[in-house]
Amino acid sequence: MRLLTYDAGEGARLGALASDGGIVDLARRSDDGAFRSLQALIEAGPNALRAAERLLAGAEETIAPASVQWLSPLPLPAQMRDFLVFEDHMRMAGWRGAQLRERWGAPPAPEEPMPIPPIWYEQPIYYKCNRFAVCGHGTRVSWPAQSRIIDYELEFACVIGERACDIPADRAEDFIFGYTIFNDLTARDLQFREMQGPLGPAKGKDFDNANVLGPVIVTRDELGRAPDLAMTAHVNGELWSKGRTGSMHWSFPEMIEHVCRGETLHPGEVLGSGTVGGGCGLELGRTLMHEDVVRLEVEGIGVLEVAIDAPHVGERTTF
Repeated sequence: MRLLTYDAGEGARLGALASDGGIVDLARRSDDGAFRSLQALIEAGPNALRAAERLLAGAEETIAPASVQWLSPLPLPAQMRDFLVFEDHMRMAGWRGAQLRERWGAPPAPEEPMPIPPIWYEQPIYYKCNRFAVCGHGTRVSWPAQSRIIDYELEFACVIGERACDIPADRAEDFIFGYTIFNDLTARDLQFREMQGPLGPAKGKDFDNANVLGPVIVTRDELGRAPDLAMTAHVNGELWSKGRTGSMHWSFPEMIEHVCRGETLHPGEVLGSGTVGGGCGLELGRTLMHEDVVRLEVEGIGVLEVAIDAPHVGERTTF
């Protein structure tokens, strides 16, 4: 199933996409509390999901997708963690960041990327995101006034379907409810300043609507085990980034095993993959500006698009 949350003027509603692309309002077809939200559906377990499939199969009327506001599929995720599991991004982002900081008076960047720290190969690395700062497809994101360096990040994400604690990687895939696209919007100037600490990231990624999820959550059965999917990013119709989910160094089951070691993962938690290699403006030496439209696409999931509202940023930075 392809599940979403939308607003047609009555507040957040749980929907599913029919085969023709129309939206089926699941709550209108049943008074079961499992259909009051996507979080409730996930928590209700496999039987509720099968009931949702039956409701979708029997639906005759659908809602036009263009007539509603698309929200984050999970408007308030139980928790969000974002990892850094693509080796090419790990290698290139720090080097390109040093080149950008050089423009602000920092010491000259090295002539080539520095070696990846050994710890990155020993365990998955992540930080916790602001779960209150999510938005969905079609949002116009107001950029923080104190930032001039605007960036997107092309990511893949999984959603946890049931409680998990001390689960080994070879069993962990069964605890995934589904997958979605994640655009981890980043204020690079704020990020680089604060991480001199060193702590973070914080304000560089922690502002309203910074975490873009959607357009839907596709259930695990739709994509199969360890899906290898094409990923692309277009800015104003121009291809900027492309990659594949299969190039992840650490898999989602390995991430789950690491996180739930002595710590319980809960239904509705989101784990982001981190940026695919070449999947952000930082790696390309170019940044976003006011009125840019960023369109991320992951094979089998769909298109996640946002517009940047930053009248104080009238030109691109290139480096």
